[in-house]
Amino acid sequence: MTITTHINPATMHSNPAFTQVVRVSAAADTIYVGGQNGVDSSGRVVGPGVAEQARQALANLQTCLAAAGASIEHVVKWTILIREGEPLGDGFAAFGEVWGGRPNPPAITVAQVAGFAVPGAVCEIEAVAAVPV
Repeated sequence: MTITTHINPATMHSNPAFTQVVRVSAAADTIYVGGQNGVDSSGRVVGPGVAEQARQALANLQTCLAAAGASIEHVVKWTILIREGEPLGDGFAAFGEVWGGRPNPPAITVAQVAGFAVPGAVCEIEAVAAVPV
């Protein structure tokens, strides 16, 4: 059963890394995963840079999704926050490694922020997923 429709309006820019609009039918459970930082299971911030922390944040996100009965393929929306001055490309590269060649990438918002509640964190990623019922 298809529960999502990925829409890229013809009059808008198209990019293979994201979808402009994702419509979710009523036949789905919605899962909201709060912002995940690049911290390991002991709560320690990993690596000094965006790449290492984004990989860990994405791994944490996948753990959260699995605990809720979902997987990365169910994500319909990402929000990626990166500390001002950090290289955005490293965060995008980590996302590309995790998403791989899967079709229908989620909608995405990326923003630079002054900082995070977790000392030493340089990125935070949250997600919304839709799982068929």
